[in-house]
Amino acid sequence: MLSRLLKEHQAKQNERKELVDGLRRREAIAAATCLTEALVDHLNVGVAQAYINQRKLDHEVKTLQVQASQFSKQTAQWISMVEGFNQALKEIGDVENWARSIEMDMRTIATALEYVHKGQLQSASS
Repeated sequence: MLSRLLKEHQAKQNERKELVDGLRRREAIAAATCLTEALVDHLNVGVAQAYINQRKLDHEVKTLQVQASQFSKQTAQWISMVEGFNQALKEIGDVENWARSIEMDMRTIATALEYVHKGQLQSASS
């Protein structure tokens, strides 16, 4: 009878131990789950902020690319205008040189004509 009571007592203690171990295990699992969720939530906040920052950077990059393209086109137009202006200045210089050359030729012709005219006047008066 004593051994039966001892066995019953040990069986009840084992049941209580298993019950307590199961309860502790569930509590440990619940605590681990809460900790994991808290860590994931904390990481998600950082990831979400990084994602938002990345989207902002992508938008800024696209805007910068558009502005750089516009600036490049405007610069090409300015270069074209400056080249045209330089060409016009060269042409003005060429025209000026041509005009000087014509002027020198005309003076030479005028001088020759004066010389011939004076020669004819002197021969007619003699």
